[in-house]
Amino acid sequence: MVIPSEFNFTHRMPGSGPISCLGPWPKDVGIIALELYFPSQYVDQAELEQLDGVTAGKYTVGLGQARMGFCSDREDINSLCLTVVQRLMERNGLSYDSVGRLEVGTETIIDKSKSVKTVIMQLFEDSGNTDVEGIDTTNACYGGTAALFNAVNWVESSSWDGRYALVVAGDIAVYATGSARPTGGAGAVAMLVGPNAPLAFERGLRGTHMQHAYDFYKPDLMSEYPVVDGKLSIECYLSALDRCYSVYRNKIHAQWQREGSEERFSLDDFGFLVFHSPYCKLVQKSLARLMLNDFLSHPSPNTETGPFTGLDAFRDIKPEETYFDRDVEKAFMKASADLFETKTKASLLISNQNGNMYTPSVYGCLASLIAQQTASQIAGQRIGVFSYGSGFAATLYSLRVTQDHTPGSSLDKLVSSLSDLKVRLDSRQKVSPAVFSENMKLREDTHHLANYVPRGSVEDLFPGTWYLTRVDDKHRREYARRPVDDDLTAAPELVRSSTAPEHIPSPVKKMPRIPAATAGPDAAISN
Repeated sequence: MVIPSEFNFTHRMPGSGPISCLGPWPKDVGIIALELYFPSQYVDQAELEQLDGVTAGKYTVGLGQARMGFCSDREDINSLCLTVVQRLMERNGLSYDSVGRLEVGTETIIDKSKSVKTVIMQLFEDSGNTDVEGIDTTNACYGGTAALFNAVNWVESSSWDGRYALVVAGDIAVYATGSARPTGGAGAVAMLVGPNAPLAFERGLRGTHMQHAYDFYKPDLMSEYPVVDGKLSIECYLSALDRCYSVYRNKIHAQWQREGSEERFSLDDFGFLVFHSPYCKLVQKSLARLMLNDFLSHPSPNTETGPFTGLDAFRDIKPEETYFDRDVEKAFMKASADLFETKTKASLLISNQNGNMYTPSVYGCLASLIAQQTASQIAGQRIGVFSYGSGFAATLYSLRVTQDHTPGSSLDKLVSSLSDLKVRLDSRQKVSPAVFSENMKLREDTHHLANYVPRGSVEDLFPGTWYLTRVDDKHRREYARRPVDDDLTAAPELVRSSTAPEHIPSPVKKMPRIPAATAGPDAAISN
């Protein structure tokens, strides 16, 4: 495949190879860079337990959640995605004309026609690049994964023109007052997709299951809140996990047989496993569920020694009858405890500290895992990724980490870019449950209004965060960016500016700052 001369960019991602096609497919297509954004404020789940008058430990132990991030009325889905995209582009020194596809996965809908992607395109205006394919993709928490698959497929197709694909997954997860509210959260992830990636997709290894169910859905288009059948949602999640794992194993067995191997695939063949995380306890149960699948599919499991010790009583059970079987759950959580510690626990940092971000959830888990490893620790590993979205749609797929972990390699750059995750989490501001509840009520009353000026404080946002300045009488939204250098005396940027901070080598043309429009006063489910 010949790349047109106008797309033979001299700029490269740090540590990546040249943008070129090698044979019928580009080599090692996958995730080159990953950026994560979460709100600057959170509520403590133990304090929320007290406010809600529930038993101590219901949220912190029962759900496995410590903190929950949330947005004031200053942020919406557009601002979250603007923030994470510009942060990725600036931190990696990328020009906007190097992107040929941009797709957004979200279920946070503020307009039934206009896509979030078209709002993000304002960041591209200074570059003059309007030749950017892709649009929004929606199905509960699965939209980000669908967008990622579309990006990978584009790079591997005859449509690819040699440029990067950019995938954005973002959501604001909020619930009405009640038992589901502690499973909320908010955030966005941006992923740069292309060849020579440190996290390469294993071709042909995707196990997908899709089925109709009303486990979680949003039929009221005037409300941010979903309708949830909690028990059905958990059943759908676990049944999808069973089926996706079965399909994935069948596909990898077929690959191995073509290569002359009769080995059986098991959890041991994953170096790490990350899951869509509505709450941390469900992830731990999910890993146990995969061990149950290994046990039941094994022709002659050893129940005297090894991981299946003492599990012979469960040999004849039917998986579809065990979704809420406490004896099965307890036995296999105990049997898989060591695997959880080594393969999955590290991935729950963002989920535990920020909550469920919906579409970015599983990729927040991937970022958490990478942030807590060295490049040498994850080099060459297979990472299993389970993505689930209610309604319902699910896929289990795998990424193969490059072997090259030398200083300056693409993997080293990726790991280094996420090394500040804990510091960023610790730099957030804790607010009281009462203030959190006031913010939820404000969002409930105003998120759909025209002629609205947000009341939330700009000073509370992280530097470099895009925020909503006003909604006019025709529901048109205007945004500005808090200065990156944290100098609030400087005029904020309008959304049309793509200014990069001085210390980052960006090929994007720098524009003078333009005064923003006048802002107002500063002030248990499995989707």
